[in-house]
Formats: sequence, C-alpha cells, structure tokens
Amino acid sequence: MRENAVVARSHFTLSLAAVRHNARTLIGALGGAELWAVVKADGYGHGAADVARAALAEGATALCVATAGEAAALRPDFPHARVIVLGPSGPDDVRAAREIGLEIVVSDGPVPDGVPVHLKLDTGMGRWGLSEVPAPGRDVVGLMSHFASADSDPAFTRLQTGRFLEATAPYSHLTRHLANSAGALRYPEARLDAARCGIALYGISPFGGDPGDDGLRPALRWESEIALVKTLRPGESTGYGRRFVAGAPTCIGIVPVGYADGFRRAMSGTEVLVAGRRATVVGTVSMDALAVALPDGGSVGDPVTLVGDGVLIEQHACVSGTIGYEIACGLVTRPPRAQREVVGA
Repeated sequence: MRENAVVARSHFTLSLAAVRHNARTLIGALGGAELWAVVKADGYGHGAADVARAALAEGATALCVATAGEAAALRPDFPHARVIVLGPSGPDDVRAAREIGLEIVVSDGPVPDGVPVHLKLDTGMGRWGLSEVPAPGRDVVGLMSHFASADSDPAFTRLQTGRFLEATAPYSHLTRHLANSAGALRYPEARLDAARCGIALYGISPFGGDPGDDGLRPALRWESEIALVKTLRPGESTGYGRRFVAGAPTCIGIVPVGYADGFRRAMSGTEVLVAGRRATVVGTVSMDALAVALPDGGSVGDPVTLVGDGVLIEQHACVSGTIGYEIACGLVTRPPRAQREVVGA
C-alpha cells in the first residue's frame, strides 16, 4: 500500500514475501529453537509493524525492541504478542511494562516485581550485563547474553557460549537465549531455546557478504530516477570539493537523493543501476543529490536502482567502511522525502 501521495524523490518497496521467506529460513536453521524477531529502530529502517506482522505470521513467537517507547508504539497493533524490551529500563519503563504487558531485561541493579524479567549476563560483550547470575526470583522468565563477534570471531563466540552455558546450567528450566542472526546461522550450540534475529530477517547478511549465501532474500528496494543529464568537459568537476574532475568528456546523471535520504557521503564510488546498467557514483555525495557516470549516455527520467536487483546494502556498506546495519537504519523511507510501499501482504 502506497502512503500519502508526495512528489517522490525516491521510492522504497518492502517485500513482505521476502521477510516471510527469511523468517522460514531462520526457523529452519534454528532446529526447534524459537525465532524472536528483532524489530527495533523501526525494523532496521524497514518498518517495524509490517515486519513484525509478517514474522509472527510465519512462526516467530516474540518481538524484541530496544526501548519501552518502541514497544508501546507496537502494542496497539499487536495486543497479544510477546514483546521484550532489550535495553535498560528505568522506573518509568517498568511502569509502562506493567501497564501494557511487556517483558524487560535486567542487566544491573534490583529485579523489579510484577513484570516478567530476563536476566542478562555479560559473557564478553563488555557492555550491559551482570557479572554472574543471581538466584532467579519468581518473575524471572529468561536468561540471556549478547555475542560480541559472532560474525567474525568463532573462537571468542564459542568462549562466550561456553561461559553462558556454564553460568546458566543450574537454571535450564528457564528460557535461555544467546544467539543473534550470525549465531543462529553458524553456531548450533548457541541456538538453545530461542534466538533473537534481526538483520537476517531483513535479508541483509550479518557477515557482510551476499545474503543469498545463507538463503536470505533482501526485503527492501530503493529507487529514484535521473533528474538531469550533462556532459563535463575536461577539467570540469561535479560536486563539493571537486573530488571528481573529468579527464575527458564525461556524461553524468544527477539523482535527487543524498545523505539526508540515507545515501551516505562515504558511498561515493559505489555502484547503482541506471536503466538496468551498472553506474558508478562519482564526486561527493551531497545532502540532496548524487552524481553517476554514464559512459553510454542517459536521459532524464531513466530509472535508478539504489538498492535491489543485485545492488546490495552490503556492497554500499563495504565501500563506505561500515556495516549493513548502519546503512539500513539510516535510510529515510517515508514522506516527505520518499514514498514507501508494502507489497506481498
């Protein structure tokens, strides 16, 4: 469904079929452990409610968010869903959890009464987490920890898994959850009772490679169009700082998308598709525009695929020296800067 009409500078399409496929893939990999869908940060920029609905329909058994505010935004659409707040919770958050039926994570201080609690153990992330597991009280329903490098360091990941299993062995009657997307896909010993999967649910590789290697399908497509075509003469440049100077007559196309839309400044040099052909982003990406080289020429109105049809978020992340998570979460997918459409409902 297309949101309220705007003059679109770019257009995003969320494929619920891809989300459902990825949920099935993860459930298959988990071998009986529950899939808990992580939909924080507005579903990693994809749309939390839409992704949550698709994941739950496909067999996910809980939704995970970062804050009580994110949970409260979801609760009207999912009055009976299990919703777990992963971030730290202050007194106001605990009150909200009691009022609207949330579960919270405790990684420091006393365990509040009257709300389901997951105790978080620090096994090596070096961030939120208890140094040891206290005797769980009656409101404790789960025990958890957080991987630091499941995408890149098998030895440390197995060390964390061993620490967690040893610390929680006396309490195996509680739900134990440790694995993230990378853990779910690579470490059978870490799958336990449930896995909290985010990035893979959206069809983005937690390992920074091709998501298809793990049977995942990208769920988001991003399109725009060529708004201006011009030829630079030798010595002429495009963009701030004159980072691209033509050495020969060079046809370029201007796309009305920039870092205010989530196409990061550091993504200069990445590739997009113009009318189905690969084109390189040249010069400095500005707030509201970017330039692409068109060696075979082009026309105003030519479609530009910024993500989709083999143009991967992972590739943009590699060029800009970051991770797919950051690219996805930084996309501005809604009016007034963009249109957003959900398909495959």
